Amino acid sequence: MNNLGAGVASTISKFTGDTKLGGAVDSLKGQRALQRDLSRLEPWATINGMKFIKSKCQILHLGQTNAGHKYKLGEEWLESSPAESGLGVPADSRLNPSQQRALAAKRANRILRCIKHSLTSWSREAIVLLYSALVWPHLEYCAQFWAPQFKKDVKSLECVQRRATTLVEGLEGMAYEERLRTLGLSSSEKRRLRGDLIALCSFLRRGSGERGADLFSLGSRDRMHGNCSKLHQGRFRLDIRKYFFTERVVRCWNRLPREVVDDPSLSVFNRHLGNALNTL
Repeated sequence: MNNLGAGVASTISKFTGDTKLGGAVDSLKGQRALQRDLSRLEPWATINGMKFIKSKCQILHLGQTNAGHKYKLGEEWLESSPAESGLGVPADSRLNPSQQRALAAKRANRILRCIKHSLTSWSREAIVLLYSALVWPHLEYCAQFWAPQFKKDVKSLECVQRRATTLVEGLEGMAYEERLRTLGLSSSEKRRLRGDLIALCSFLRRGSGERGADLFSLGSRDRMHGNCSKLHQGRFRLDIRKYFFTERVVRCWNRLPREVVDDPSLSVFNRHLGNALNTL
């Protein structure tokens, strides 16, 4: 697979059994460039004794003004798709995360039911351990990409944890927030925010590299009230852009106190972040 992208000018992502080719097509010239790159893939497969399954090769058009050009792989025209999955995360033409939220909640609820019907003793230690190991991963997998932006989506994910806390013996009559404090847990929404901030801190501490150098930029120096590492907050016409990770995390990062943001290491930042989140 290493030389699959040889001579290809478009962006290519290679995974086992799942290869994606993409680019910005805003003119007929861009459409022809992408088609040329597609045409380079068929000879590569023939030389290496492989074969593309054309029925599984589809096109996902992104953008409201996308012209929806047709493309072909070899001699066959490819069909358009309303949504495609990458590493288990579906994305539609509007980059709406609701589909992924529904899948995550469905998987988590299914596992939660298995836990409920498999245990004879619903102690605090057993429920928290199983929930953390088997349910949380489904609610947080790639959450930086698909974090819910609508209240109904946030509520559906929170309902999974709400059900899990009711399984613990002796907590049935408590309010949800009280159950969380007793179990030493935080809300799903706060955990996603914490994950966002840790990911951003790791990005800034370890260096962004060439590909991500333009994802974040420092804010104006004359507005550095509070912490000295405030980032520039972009302005966009479409609401969906405001909820991308690179934008939504900036607002919370800029509100963190100086003593948290200026911590020299990621481990120290992680330790101090818990108390800071309670004030946001």
